[in-house]
Amino acid sequence: MNSSTGWTRASLLFLVGAVCLAFTLSMSAQVQTSTSTQGQGATVSTQVERGEVVYVSGNDLVVKMEDGTIRHFANVPESARATVDGQELGIHDLKPGMKLQRTITTTSVSKVVTTVKSVTGKVWFVNPPSSVILTMENGKNQEFKIPNNQKFNVNGQMVDAWGLKKGMTVSATKVVESPEVVVSERRKVTGSSPPPPPPPPADVPILVVEEVAAPVEVAQAPAPELPKTGSELPLIGLLGLLCLASSFGLRTARKSR
Repeated sequence: MNSSTGWTRASLLFLVGAVCLAFTLSMSAQVQTSTSTQGQGATVSTQVERGEVVYVSGNDLVVKMEDGTIRHFANVPESARATVDGQELGIHDLKPGMKLQRTITTTSVSKVVTTVKSVTGKVWFVNPPSSVILTMENGKNQEFKIPNNQKFNVNGQMVDAWGLKKGMTVSATKVVESPEVVVSERRKVTGSSPPPPPPPPADVPILVVEEVAAPVEVAQAPAPELPKTGSELPLIGLLGLLCLASSFGLRTARKSR
């Protein structure tokens, strides 16, 4: 019982899917759309921006631009890359002092998109010049708005909406051309690291001058001199006194013998 029920449900689902597929194919066969694109030319413009990294924190980048303005680039994506001194660097590899240059190349391509829609059916009702209801091959009715100056092919003859009659088998083709401009942008960031700091100055030899003490001349005190007013008479008198004492001593010695 359960097996039979399961098989019945599977068969029903398969039948519904087949009907939907047939309906889709029928509709696609009755209303056909094709699109083609034709390029008309390209315009390329290049913009160059230069600056110096002044601050990096996480995914935030602050750059001082060439004109002196400060620009804050918030939430720089992890995938962003800059070629600095030949190496690919991410946002976390940037350092203050690095010089960056961003080249933005914008390419604008003018195109004309042509859309062609084709429909075939039997006129069921027509309200010229705005709309028509067609009976499609699957027996369903579908309403279509009639564009301005639309022509219908009826047995090889081209007629407008006023020439349509109920029961006619008609086919129509709608061609729409719409110009478009496709803009693509390519950004490339290059840079260079700041120059290394200058080396410390070379040691300058220091000339050491030793001070030699000059010889000190000691002045000798001059020998005392007798006052110019002095005389040799006291000396003579002293000598005479000594001679007198000597002679007196000799005389006393003789008497004692």
